[in-house]
Amino acid sequence: MAMTETLKAIADPVRRKILELLKQQSYSAGAIADHFDLSQATVSYHLKLLKQAGLVAERREKNFIYYDINASVFEDVLTWIYSMGGHRDEKG
Repeated sequence: MAMTETLKAIADPVRRKILELLKQQSYSAGAIADHFDLSQATVSYHLKLLKQAGLVAERREKNFIYYDINASVFEDVLTWIYSMGGHRDEKG
């Protein structure tokens, strides 16, 4: 996993909102854009970065591309964060 790309992707509030939407259901890029006051091109850019970070996957159905959240990347990030926690053997 490219931790730097993942953390950079979730640092942006628009991308976090996109992930919140995708947590509920799959959306096309146009349906995602309807939730924002942004151009279709800007939403596509955010989706591209989320895909590069492995946070979303796309699937084609007829003439549409739908986006889904990839929860396994979040599990990997949480596992890494947890491993950095205070699990030291405390003496004394």
